[in-house]
Amino acid sequence: MIVEQAQIFTPLKSNALPCDVRSRFLENINGINLHILEAGFQNPKNPLILLLHGFPELAFSWRKVISPLAEMGFHVVAPDLRGYGKSESLEKNYREIPREFGILNLVRDCLSLVESLGHSKVKTIVGHDFGSPVAGWCCLVRPDVFKSLILMSAPFSGSPSLKGTEDKIHKDLLKLIPPRKHYQWYYTTPNANAELLDSKQGLKDFFRAYYHMKSGDWLKNKPFELKHWNAKELEKLPHYYIMEASKTMAETVAEEMPTRSQIENCKWLTEEELKVYVNEYQKTGFQGGLNCYWNNTHPEFLAEFQLFKSLQIVVPTCFIAGSKDWGIFQVPGAITKMQRTVCNNFNGIHLVDGAGHWVQQEKPKEVIKLISDFIRNNG
Repeated sequence: MIVEQAQIFTPLKSNALPCDVRSRFLENINGINLHILEAGFQNPKNPLILLLHGFPELAFSWRKVISPLAEMGFHVVAPDLRGYGKSESLEKNYREIPREFGILNLVRDCLSLVESLGHSKVKTIVGHDFGSPVAGWCCLVRPDVFKSLILMSAPFSGSPSLKGTEDKIHKDLLKLIPPRKHYQWYYTTPNANAELLDSKQGLKDFFRAYYHMKSGDWLKNKPFELKHWNAKELEKLPHYYIMEASKTMAETVAEEMPTRSQIENCKWLTEEELKVYVNEYQKTGFQGGLNCYWNNTHPEFLAEFQLFKSLQIVVPTCFIAGSKDWGIFQVPGAITKMQRTVCNNFNGIHLVDGAGHWVQQEKPKEVIKLISDFIRNNG
């Protein structure tokens, strides 16, 4: 199946979306039309909170958080990042390096969004999963605009080193028994989009298995810190991070498809909520999101980060994740570097008991309290 990036500019409608959350489009946000969900927009004096989602997610992933934060007196905005959901992408040809998906261009998206909303500052920017490094870079390069930072699920370790960009780690992973491969490099392969979109189990079951396997519901999620960035250590990660070399991601998660009873008892992701992800990704495919993985794997993108080498995040920062989230430790040493080197105004790590990778969906009440406490303590 080939999915065109043609957009249908219609608001998001779902019974799973709170009635006080507005879906709308903003034109010419750094050259594209951007879809947002927002609440608390009625009062122009409300400080702005910006919520950035990860992969494979949407602004909809913040549905349980937007309204409660708005009720505290904030203008809360969650965009579909470029190439995701109802937001546009300019990239048409995968075979060209997808420059528009560089993280610094996503920072430009956020700056343009803030201006378009009529704000000059962001009270707090919150990034989950891939949204975490985007939020981190926003604060690293423009602390005058983004005044505080909450990183979720993915530690931010600042400007990456150009060393180690060679393929030795991948050759070593292939020597393991069974041979393995890293999911981020898999996501940059030309066939990844089709293998997700046209998977044997179908898109709905792919999403259900993928979200289940990375959640606190999957009993095998018992994360611990890895010692080194080498094949023997990385093979300790679950297969959704270090995959069997012969399998696609869809085939990997299909082996852990939850039972009908488990699906019925999954209160944090109902069938109605899952339908939103399925419907949106059926229209756009995964390529926009997949292109973002070039940021972490391609030397051309890594080189531009050297402009900011050794810079620190100076705004107040904290980290939130689920206690069962392997994302905390998937890059050995990253969480320590975040605390000790990258952030010089670090306010602590908060692990939400029982939650996995989708912490704001699995345990929204706990996350809302952590966000509100952080903002109150750094007002």
